[in-house]
Amino acid sequence: MDSKKKDLFITFAKIGLFTFGGGYAMIPLIQKEVVDNKKWVSDKDILDVVAIAESTPGPIAVNAATFIGKKVAGPAGALMATIGVVLPSFVIIVAISFVLETFQHLRIVQYAFRGIRAGVLALILKALFTLLKQCKKDVFSIALMSLTFAASVFLDINAIILIICCGVMGIIVTSYRRGREKNDIS
Repeated sequence: MDSKKKDLFITFAKIGLFTFGGGYAMIPLIQKEVVDNKKWVSDKDILDVVAIAESTPGPIAVNAATFIGKKVAGPAGALMATIGVVLPSFVIIVAISFVLETFQHLRIVQYAFRGIRAGVLALILKALFTLLKQCKKDVFSIALMSLTFAASVFLDINAIILIICCGVMGIIVTSYRRGREKNDIS
């Protein structure tokens, strides 16, 4: 195995091992590792990776690992990054499933999970603010974000439908703006 694929596996295994709370909680660590430390992708690329990973079926962390792995080292890199991010969770879940049944009634275990949930929420909020800082802030983006949030929370509209609608709206508005810019130049 060449060093780049091995590095992808180790990097994503570390992300998978030390991040609790799922994909959104992993985004800050993925960003730190692949943008700041490894310089495999840029901050702008992370926004694209998150958008693609969120828009495709499957867990966001697995999709992000696959996308970044492919970008860095082709299909074999995608495979190594994906295995790296999934393997720690798989091993931990198998181990916990054997132990949890025995110890779940203990108060210390219940308190630990309460603390873990609070920490995970903080990581998800950090991911939100990181992505928010990097997003383009114009009237359309803010309105679309607000409408999507409201539709998700108050109308309980399926996330897939919302993502598709946001993508379609993005295409329509961007095409319209580009058409106007061409007309203004002419």
